Amino acid sequence: MALTDTAIRTAKPRDKLYRLADAHGLCLEVTTTGSKLWRVRYRFEGKAKMLAAGAYPSVTLAQARERRDAAQKLLAQGVDPSAYKQQEKVAAAIQALTVESLAREWYSYNQPRWAPATASKALQYLESDIFPVIGKRPAAEVQRPELVDLVRKIERREAFNVARKVRQWLSQIFRFGLAKGVVPGNPATDLDVVAAHAPRTRHHPHVSEAELPGLLERLEAAQCDITSKIAIRLLLLTAVRPGELRLAPWDEFDLDAATWTIPAARMKARRPHIVPLPRQAVVLLRTLYELTGTYPLAFPGRNDRSRPMSENTVNKALSTIGYEGRQTGHGFRHLLSTSLNSRGYNRDWIERQLAHGDQDSIRHTYNHAHYLEQRREMMQTWADSVDALCAGVNVATIKRHA
Repeated sequence: MALTDTAIRTAKPRDKLYRLADAHGLCLEVTTTGSKLWRVRYRFEGKAKMLAAGAYPSVTLAQARERRDAAQKLLAQGVDPSAYKQQEKVAAAIQALTVESLAREWYSYNQPRWAPATASKALQYLESDIFPVIGKRPAAEVQRPELVDLVRKIERREAFNVARKVRQWLSQIFRFGLAKGVVPGNPATDLDVVAAHAPRTRHHPHVSEAELPGLLERLEAAQCDITSKIAIRLLLLTAVRPGELRLAPWDEFDLDAATWTIPAARMKARRPHIVPLPRQAVVLLRTLYELTGTYPLAFPGRNDRSRPMSENTVNKALSTIGYEGRQTGHGFRHLLSTSLNSRGYNRDWIERQLAHGDQDSIRHTYNHAHYLEQRREMMQTWADSVDALCAGVNVATIKRHA
């Protein structure tokens, strides 16, 4: 007997699940909780199988029969209805997966392995340069010309380094999607072939040691924020990377011991770095603590104190005082390396102060020496020589050969 709406509506739950048969494999499954679920029973390649066809009353008797008939048409074509339904679900999920969703999944997967500065920069470029343009596009439908246009927009504003990173990350995002099986290919491969040629620039420009007094004098007189001034002076006195400084939490500093310990997770070479702090640096940090000591970060952002100072703050301050193209925050590392090498200091001490990895992998693995005391003396002499320069003293005699 075929089912009727009345029979379906009045069916009551029992102690055990039971089924009411319609015709040609369609039945209504009544659960112990009173749920009424449509099922289509069939055989495929000699095996008994069952297809879910929705729940009553959301799916009416007439609609359930239509779904049964559609399943039987697939069977007549040699297609398993259950497998077909699963493929449709997968296709729908892929269609609904946007570039932003895929990119955020890729970011979450990689973020634990990145340094905080890398993770912060990647997220910034995603949110400012990629998501606004193609973020809502289905990832599986994105074509190469769209990505070329996206990168061209970045190049037109002469942000060539940003364009380079965006090309790399787009390729990694779609490669990630390809490995997951949610995109048919990687449309971001070989974007560098059509990249605009960036004009040649000097990387990390820096002034000479003799020009430091003029730079520091202008910095002192500048109207920029005091935390920016302190940041610039600390870069000069420690030779850390700007990202290591601006992301530094207060708990990394031991001002009584005049030591700053940066964990491996925050270092480019992925090994902890101990920075000896000259007396002048300790004074600067104590001054800074009075301003930002109530926050976790030593250099919190101006608008959002829970986030670090912008990566452009230091270079913008240097530009404001007239040193655009002549000095960058990173350039202080080159200045210190040049100066200390010219004074004859031990190369290993200088390289360890700069937290450079050794080119010899075996030497890098087994060289656990931090040269902390030697570096402490070296960096104190460097800080004293900067003070002497600013006071007009000839520092040619302030040398230490080792």
